[in-house]
Amino acid sequence: MNNAMSSTLLLQLSDTHIREPGRLAYGRIDTSPYLRQAVEAIKRLPQRPDAVVITGDLTDFGRASEYEHLRELLEPLTMPIYLLPGNHDDREQMRTSFPEYGYLGTGGFIQYSVPIGRLQLITLDTVVPQASSGMLCPDRLEWLSCELEKHSDKPVVVAMHHPPFSTLIGHMDDIGLRSGASELEALLSNYQNVERVICGHLHRPIQVRFGATLAVTVPSPAHQVCLDLSPQAASAWMFEPPGFGIHALPPQGRMVSHTAYSASFEGPYPFHEADGQLID
Repeated sequence: MNNAMSSTLLLQLSDTHIREPGRLAYGRIDTSPYLRQAVEAIKRLPQRPDAVVITGDLTDFGRASEYEHLRELLEPLTMPIYLLPGNHDDREQMRTSFPEYGYLGTGGFIQYSVPIGRLQLITLDTVVPQASSGMLCPDRLEWLSCELEKHSDKPVVVAMHHPPFSTLIGHMDDIGLRSGASELEALLSNYQNVERVICGHLHRPIQVRFGATLAVTVPSPAHQVCLDLSPQAASAWMFEPPGFGIHALPPQGRMVSHTAYSASFEGPYPFHEADGQLID
């Protein structure tokens, strides 16, 4: 457990796309072993995260059987877990499948605000039912405005599924945040205490200056969207290294964000001999 003098660690998973046991996503990839691998990598971290947030697309079709499988895969994690809906999810099925997660609410948008160590996690629901693209309507933004004002005296992380910026990957921008991005940026520009806007949807690590803060996406623990910065980029994915994000807030200073890879690799190996000399 992190103590009061250590960094607050918020671990971000995204776009797990869990299917029923034995079912393949897109007819080719079983996403569940990749999430198991990510969970094991999280358990191996030298510092235990204070919480895990999963920024949407928890499942592939929002089915009860998929959420049941997701629950089993996340079971080994002992820290608090915070779920957000993505365009592949179903809000009401999420609430039914995770009844103990009271922060999901009882109806309407899934938006909540919770303390995690020294920071406040504020989540936004960008889902448009039956659509791949997202939006932020005036009601959602007004709720955010109220929460930002309540927590203007502490570091804040805003979490959402659809990123509020252009990625230059054409087919993903076509299903991005279709409305509300400029209003969100104007709102966040008024709050210097917002450390990050963390997003999913893109299956890639991306960073963009946004308002008075930094907006970021993280890789999927399974498959990644192809890196093709063309307006006509084909809608395609590939087996690039899977991973997740770690957002660390030190006792004093600014948040530092890292991308971690969930596969196992050789090492660690020392740089120096026992006497301190660089290994030749």
